[in-house]
Amino acid sequence: MRPAAVLAAMIGPAALAGCAPMSLADAERVCLSDARAATGPEGMVGVGVGTGGRNGTHTFGRFELSVSSDYIMGRDPAEVYASCVQRRSGQLPSRPLYDQPAWSGNR
Repeated sequence: MRPAAVLAAMIGPAALAGCAPMSLADAERVCLSDARAATGPEGMVGVGVGTGGRNGTHTFGRFELSVSSDYIMGRDPAEVYASCVQRRSGQLPSRPLYDQPAWSGNR
């Protein structure tokens, strides 16, 4: 058997397992972040002071901003959530986004 065929025989099942749908509970948990991202931009700012090196003390800063395409397109977070759950699990959500206990976003 050729080495490429052996490699394909070993990797093939593992690659297909990655395509299997998630459980409904896992999909609902993961898709909450997509729904939150659809409510608006998310950001983080960090500032600090460090010591060491040749210059003694130094300051540093960090700024991150992320905007989802769902927010830019004006999609309803509940629609984003439902389509994400359907895509990942192959099932409809067990309850709508706004009835999820972990949801704290706006309607």
